[in-house]
Amino acid sequence: HPVWVTIFTSMFLHGGWLHIIGNMMYLWIFGDNVEDAFGHFWFLVFYLLSGCGAAALQILVDTQSTIPMVGASGALSGVLAAYLFMFPGRSVRVLVFLGIFVTVVTLPAILVIGFWVLLQFLAGFASLGPETAQTDGVAYFAHIGGFITGAILLAILWPFTIARRRRARYRR
Repeated sequence: HPVWVTIFTSMFLHGGWLHIIGNMMYLWIFGDNVEDAFGHFWFLVFYLLSGCGAAALQILVDTQSTIPMVGASGALSGVLAAYLFMFPGRSVRVLVFLGIFVTVVTLPAILVIGFWVLLQFLAGFASLGPETAQTDGVAYFAHIGGFITGAILLAILWPFTIARRRRARYRR
C-alpha cells in the first residue's frame, strides 16, 4: 500500500540541509551507543520501527494536516528513549546559545533528554489549538510517538538482543 511506502521513505527525506545535519548529529551523538548495544541488524529494525510508530501517532493526532511529514527525528526519538533508559548516568555535551555567544556545557543525559521530551509534549499539545495548528511545521507528536515506540521496543527487544550481547561479552 502506498501509505506504508511513504511512511518508510519519509524517514530518509528532509526539509533542507540544516534539518538533515541536525538529525544526523543526534544520530551520531546518541545512536552509536545504542547501536553498539543492539548490534547493527537489531538497531536498524529498532530505528525503522520507531520511525513507523512516530508517523502513526502523528497521523492519528493530526488527521487534517496538509503538511508533508519528512525527517528522521521520529526514528531518532526512539533512539533517544533507548539511550535514556540504557545510559541514564551518562553525560552529553550540549551547545548553549546565550545571545551572540555560544558555549558548551556537559549535562547528564537524563536531564537533556528529559527536558527535550517535556518540550515535545508542551509544544505538541499547544499545537492542537486551531490558532496554532500547522504554524511551525514540526511534527511534535511524531517525536512523542517515536519516543514511546522506542521505549516499548526496548522493553521487548532487551532480553533477545542487548542482554544476550552483554552476557556474551562477559563470557569471553
